[in-house]
Amino acid sequence: MRLFGLIGFPLGHSFSRQFFSEKFEREGRTDCRYELFPLSSILELPALLQRHPELEGLNVTIPYKIQVLSQLTAIDPAAEAIGAVNTVAIRAGRLLGFNTDAWGFERSLEGFLPPEFTSRALVLGTGGASRAVQYVLEKRGIACTLVSRTPKAGMRTYAELDAGVFERHLLIVQTTPLGMSPDLDTSPPIPFSFLSQNHYLYELVYNPGETLFMLEGKRRGCMVKNGLEMLYLQAESAWEIWNTTRLRV
Repeated sequence: MRLFGLIGFPLGHSFSRQFFSEKFEREGRTDCRYELFPLSSILELPALLQRHPELEGLNVTIPYKIQVLSQLTAIDPAAEAIGAVNTVAIRAGRLLGFNTDAWGFERSLEGFLPPEFTSRALVLGTGGASRAVQYVLEKRGIACTLVSRTPKAGMRTYAELDAGVFERHLLIVQTTPLGMSPDLDTSPPIPFSFLSQNHYLYELVYNPGETLFMLEGKRRGCMVKNGLEMLYLQAESAWEIWNTTRLRV
């Protein structure tokens, strides 16, 4: 039995096991199983691998996309440039790190933004998912302004967001876990009154299907999208990596 899984904490919100279980059933992969492995610390990863020597691959979610770097044998150049890993291939005891979040976000963004889009982007949050988003946007020539809860060099705080900022930033990407099930009444504290029908709101959270962030945007005529398509795209990319015979890492 080939075993794959997801590490992070908590994992109650995740659709990953459902996605892969349905995929395995649909494709007749009776030799594969996908499980959730909630870890209270990334330092628990070696023990997990000892308990499950049949593990061939892991997805990585909040809060370990950056912390997992210390546990890896090698890192794919793109993931190293991003500074975060969300996919791990396990080969003969070696842990090889990749970032399929960036691939999934880039493909998902193609059907959301108009081809002529040239505005700046506000990226809410500074974790591992935020790094993948920044990597993709800068690759597309879209300048990013990061927004953090606490003052940090080169970033804005939520309290510093005013009408002028929103006029210059028509794409807003929400990369924090705020609004994720079961905390449905939470949202990044942006001044929603400055939003208009010219804004595009991309929400990486996919459970629930419409977060408070998205609903506030819809009320003001914004184009909105959640992260479910990105989840599926990055998962398929991870599956391809896990089944690649030769990896250049």
